[in-house]
Amino acid sequence: MHCSFIIPAHNEEDYLVKTIESLRLSILQSEIIAKSEIIVVDNDSTDLTADVGKNLGVTVIKEPIRQIARARNSGAWHAKGEIPFFIDADTEVASEHISQAYNLMIQKKAFGGGALIKFDDHQNKFFLGILIPSFWNWLSRTLRMAAGSFLFCRKQDFHEIGGFPLTMYAGEELGFVRKLKKLNRHSSEKFHILENPPVITSSRKLKWYGNMQISFYLVLLFIFPLAVRFQKLCGFWYNRPPK
Repeated sequence: MHCSFIIPAHNEEDYLVKTIESLRLSILQSEIIAKSEIIVVDNDSTDLTADVGKNLGVTVIKEPIRQIARARNSGAWHAKGEIPFFIDADTEVASEHISQAYNLMIQKKAFGGGALIKFDDHQNKFFLGILIPSFWNWLSRTLRMAAGSFLFCRKQDFHEIGGFPLTMYAGEELGFVRKLKKLNRHSSEKFHILENPPVITSSRKLKWYGNMQISFYLVLLFIFPLAVRFQKLCGFWYNRPPK
């Protein structure tokens, strides 16, 4: 088993079909992966997330404690692949992402990496829908930081650093990457950010929350970074409007 694609999912029945079908097609089009598996981690869902995954023939495991880091870790503990990919349930990954990442890993040019991101729709919000993602991509490219929507590493390294930090309810991918870089600080391999194409991720939060709400969370994290250690202060990532 070469690669494991791990999708943490809480109440994602509306997005999961598109994400999995797109991922499967990208895996086939990459033409380099002999064996792979897709794992959906049902993270305390109250909808048909688990049934959708099972009906699509992927591995579904349950993580009853609601936490993104814990869901990612649960998927990785069950993974058989030497290269785990962590992909958000509302993100479309192209074959280029898989083939580029795979080649970098097997050629020992990278010990892990991520990709630049692009919203599927900026929702007519210039600052939040265009400027903020562009600023994040600049940070990602400059500081080699990866968003949780697409992240890959070696299984051995994942286990050695203990996975994603359970002390964080948001931004856990930043803590994970920091530990991954520290582990490989003496290696000639690099943490690589794929730039072309960017992964396409949902802009649904721009519809769920108003400009003031989103700005509040951004300011909160800026002046009080330790907010990510408290789930009640991370509602932007955990709360959803009723259907």
